[in-house]
Amino acid sequence: MKNGENFRKGRLRSWWRSVALKEKFNLFTWLVTLTIVVAVVSNVFVVRFALNGFETILEDNAMCYGLSEAVEKERKAFDAYARSRSEENARLYEAACQETELSLSRLPFQYEFVGADRYARTWSIINTYEAYQKKREQVLQMGQTEAGYVAALYEVYDMQEYLADYARQLTQLTLEDSSRRYLDTAPLLKLLPQGILALGICLIFLAAYFTRIMRLSILGPIEGLAAASRKIARNDFSGEDVLVENQDEMGELVRVFNKMKHATEGYILTLEEQHEMAERLHREEMERVEMEKILDATRLEVLKSQINPHFLFNTLNTIACMARLEDADTTEKMITSMSSLFRYNLKTTETEVALAREIKVVDDYLYIQQTRFGDRIKYRKRIQVDEHRVIIPSFSLQPIVENAVLHGLSKKEQGGFLHIRVWRKGERVIISVADSGVGMKPEQLKTLQADCRMRKTSKIGIGLGNIYKRLHMMYEGADLRLYSKEGMGTIVQMEIPLKAGDGEMQDKTEGRQENVSGNDCGR
Repeated sequence: MKNGENFRKGRLRSWWRSVALKEKFNLFTWLVTLTIVVAVVSNVFVVRFALNGFETILEDNAMCYGLSEAVEKERKAFDAYARSRSEENARLYEAACQETELSLSRLPFQYEFVGADRYARTWSIINTYEAYQKKREQVLQMGQTEAGYVAALYEVYDMQEYLADYARQLTQLTLEDSSRRYLDTAPLLKLLPQGILALGICLIFLAAYFTRIMRLSILGPIEGLAAASRKIARNDFSGEDVLVENQDEMGELVRVFNKMKHATEGYILTLEEQHEMAERLHREEMERVEMEKILDATRLEVLKSQINPHFLFNTLNTIACMARLEDADTTEKMITSMSSLFRYNLKTTETEVALAREIKVVDDYLYIQQTRFGDRIKYRKRIQVDEHRVIIPSFSLQPIVENAVLHGLSKKEQGGFLHIRVWRKGERVIISVADSGVGMKPEQLKTLQADCRMRKTSKIGIGLGNIYKRLHMMYEGADLRLYSKEGMGTIVQMEIPLKAGDGEMQDKTEGRQENVSGNDCGR
């Protein structure tokens, strides 16, 4: 027997898990509605049962009391009308008679309902009232002075006494019958609250049972999903899968959620690995860029250092020649200018300096060259910018001037002019070095320009190639342009993005200029 019951319960659970959510909600709604209807109907039945018994008792008592009052009222109205036949007394009398007849018609007169005693007393009242009516009308039709009137009037009074007595007896019988019926119903009425309470408890347990079933079927999986979602929100995928036995939409939702959980965990692990790889690659790239910066700086220093021996060699030769030809004063001036060039070349470590410093170096260099070549070299400059605030690459102007003197003006017997002009064009600074030297042939100029564009510095010389490389390494959009015509001269133009120096740069520049211009013979 127990095995059979367990088997039925197992089949019931299996059936319930396979029912769709919509059908479960419909079934639950019907069960709750049925429970409410049963509760309401039961309460209505109990209330109506209790009220019907009291209502019947109260109606019977009210009708009996109403008859007694109507009979008494009619007797008083008859007496007043018999004494004075006025219209007002006649109206009151008619109304009292109608009220008595209405009270008689309302009396319950069913033998099965009222019983033998009440039926007999009611029958007596009805018959007596009919005889009373006939006698009452005869008296009212007689004259007050007519013989026999007084005797007939008192006979009516006696009949009214009988009716009043019968009405009181009927009232007494009704009260006794009502008391008996109440006593018969009282035990059941006392049990009604207990029955209502028991029914309410049963309905509460039934509703709780239905609610528990729905909670296990729907809220249980939802709570499991919510707990798993909170762990996933904390990036914790270590929890167990949500397990449900439902075969409905909720069970399908839980199974899909578990699959999505595992897929998301794998996806996040992949992203973390990719992020770690990207960070490692980024670090390597930053290290590579840093190494390239260091390498570029090293290359700049190497390129810069290549100029020094070349320039110093030529300058020292010039001083040596002049020392044999000039007296000590001229030699001293040349040595002073040379010292300034020496100091600038050996002590300048910045990659960028103020334009004023480069102009000062050019002035010293040209003083030496003018001392060497005399009036063959004429020098002029036109600076249309604030030379103390414009920043250019260090040691970039003197090599161009040196090329103009050595390869342009010195090879021309009569010499020529060297013109330096600096001006601003938009957000750029143009530095132009023009000479009226021997110039270049068209094919030589094209070759030199092509070498510059291809950055073949080995073919365009150490000085110019150095400057070309540095310009393109240090500035975005910088350029070095060459213009030349055989027999007329050469123009070299540098185009550099405008970069204004601050007051500190200006002060620092002025201080260094003082050092450059000073005599270093005492060291």
